[in-house]
Amino acid sequence: MRQEQEFIDELYARVDILRGEAESSVTDALSQGDKPMQARLERDILVAERSGLLAALNAVDGSLCFGRIDQASGVRHHIGRIGLRADDAERTPILIDWRADVARPFYLATGHTPMGLRRRRHISTEGRTVTALHDEILDLGDRERTGHEDPSGDAVLLAALNSARTGRMSDIVQTIQAEQDEIIRAPHRGVLVVEGGPGTGKTAVALHRAAYLLYEHRELLAKRAVLIVGPNPAFLGYIGEVLPSLGETGVLLATVGELYPGVKATATDTPEAAAVKGRAEMAGVLAAVVRDRQALPDPVIAIEHDREVLMLDDGLVNVARERTRAAKLPHNAAREHFEGHILNTLTELYAERIGTDPYDGSSLLDPADITQIRDDLAENPEVWSAIDRLWPVLTPQRLVADFLADPEGYVCDEDAAAIRRPVTRAWTVADVPLLDEAAELLGEDDRAARARAERERATQIAYAQGVLDVSFASRTYEFEDKEEDDPEASEVLSAHDIIDAERFAERHEEDDHRSAAERAAADRTWAFGHIIVDEAQELSPMAWRLLMRRSPTRSMTLVGDPAQTAEAAGVGSWEKILQPYVEDRWEHTRLGVNYRTPAEIMDLAAAVVRAEDPDFAPPSSVRSTGVRPWVRATDDLPGAVGKAVAELTPAEGRLAVIAPRDLHRRLAARLDGVTAGAEPDLTRTVVLLDPRQAKGLEFDSVLVVEPARYGTSDLYVALTRATQRLGILHTGALPDGLRQAAATP
Repeated sequence: MRQEQEFIDELYARVDILRGEAESSVTDALSQGDKPMQARLERDILVAERSGLLAALNAVDGSLCFGRIDQASGVRHHIGRIGLRADDAERTPILIDWRADVARPFYLATGHTPMGLRRRRHISTEGRTVTALHDEILDLGDRERTGHEDPSGDAVLLAALNSARTGRMSDIVQTIQAEQDEIIRAPHRGVLVVEGGPGTGKTAVALHRAAYLLYEHRELLAKRAVLIVGPNPAFLGYIGEVLPSLGETGVLLATVGELYPGVKATATDTPEAAAVKGRAEMAGVLAAVVRDRQALPDPVIAIEHDREVLMLDDGLVNVARERTRAAKLPHNAAREHFEGHILNTLTELYAERIGTDPYDGSSLLDPADITQIRDDLAENPEVWSAIDRLWPVLTPQRLVADFLADPEGYVCDEDAAAIRRPVTRAWTVADVPLLDEAAELLGEDDRAARARAERERATQIAYAQGVLDVSFASRTYEFEDKEEDDPEASEVLSAHDIIDAERFAERHEEDDHRSAAERAAADRTWAFGHIIVDEAQELSPMAWRLLMRRSPTRSMTLVGDPAQTAEAAGVGSWEKILQPYVEDRWEHTRLGVNYRTPAEIMDLAAAVVRAEDPDFAPPSSVRSTGVRPWVRATDDLPGAVGKAVAELTPAEGRLAVIAPRDLHRRLAARLDGVTAGAEPDLTRTVVLLDPRQAKGLEFDSVLVVEPARYGTSDLYVALTRATQRLGILHTGALPDGLRQAAATP
């Protein structure tokens, strides 16, 4: 113990030195902003490197070093959250990053396959103090004993599983299991599906995979960022501290409802509406809506020009429309082509009207006359009014809002009734993929933006030219004054000699100092280096279209459990999700060990699913608490909830009350500090959730209210959130599987 404490003390001494160096380097670098461009670039690189180191060092106060591997050769390596080297000429490693190849035996070695190790040591710390050591002997011929031997090798894992929850997910770098390590370090490219039941650690594995990929492919992913998609904001808050604790910040965490910049999904759909909006067929529906906005005259549009009336009928406009569509450009981007066709058509009509010889029908106009006529028509407001009617510039928001307000004719009457809503209503999560699809169909007419950028650039160049002219004039005056005394003065270079105004303006353009994740969040077209999707089975086909656009390389990790599919629009099948995009070119792996849920609770939850699916096989629980779940009937639900909460609330840790949403207001009145309808604060001792909000979360104790009102998937999720104790309250009949299991002595 003393030897390891001395090592930890030396390690943190090194960390403190590095923290000071990093802070000092950042301060010094930022103070050098007036140097030439090369120095500015060097400063920016230094700031990025040092800031990254500083962020990592500031995130590792807990369990900086958690293990040691002793090789048969006598070499020892300490394993930790980040890698650190000594300040010597050889840059000797002091601490090995858990993601490095040399650290793999810490997670994979067994007595049967020791991987060159004779001993593996788990180091438990509290702050900077070593509190316990657990040694596993991997070379059975090794006779050395330390008094810290752990025959089972499970003490550290079980201690982590039994520890009180805090309302935030913790990393698992100390307890990564062999099957989890294989997934974490799987190749970067392609689609990897990680399936696992409740408590198998699939979310933790996905997050650690993100940290590993950022370590292994730093250059690529630092530029493109990693996207992690979760089922709801509460879940993202729950997992939000895991990657920073591992020194990684180049990640964007978002729900599907947050993946359209500028739109925040605050309204809620009915299950029927969400199901309709999520269907893959909605892509074709929106395409039809766009095509219908490319209109024909009914019957004609009359345009007065220079005392002549030009008639645009449906035949002429249809020719222009089909020629424009043949370019296969998005609607707004194609408008420039349509404008050109309409102007050409009107030019021909007008030229024929005024420029045809009445005797032989020949043209009296030369090409210059035709060009002038076209230019004059382009100045006619009536022409642009007609073009706006026939091929309007559309925004995704307006297109989708108008469609949802009047969906008849595009979907069947039943579906139209489900999705119809006022134009002014707030957006829902299911609307976001529709907006993204509309944005793809519409594209952008960027002519105005390009013109604005050119004007700004011209202004910058003019300003730079003025600066150079002033500099040149000043230097000329100085040289003329000194030339008589110093003949070589005229040979001194001025700014004009080494740089022109355009390059000078480029050097002073404002840099974008946002991180890759920040830039990605603001850019709908961003292509991520890797995407991780949790609860992937819940996403609709339209949501998958959105995500696949953000992953053109199809570098993805999908995490979920089809048995927990609850959303009406959820695909729930890996084959159906992936076949349209990668066919059968994806890998599948399954986690089969339940680390969270005790056997007593898991047996009850499995019985609920088996009532519908007799062949259902739940993950195997690694532990048993000896405490059976209880089921109670009541006539006073709020009062019973208040009493049960007092009974179940742990001395340390967290309790979740999981109940149908419409009961929350009544129940919150009996729960101190709980507000119905508010975003749950998972760090509070007691939280109130509905089953969908509970997805992916875990608590020491759980109280499930009115289970008969849940679907099987929702009930399965609710029953498997507890790590220690589970209670169930009901006023009516119980679901079949739950009733049978509860009646068993």
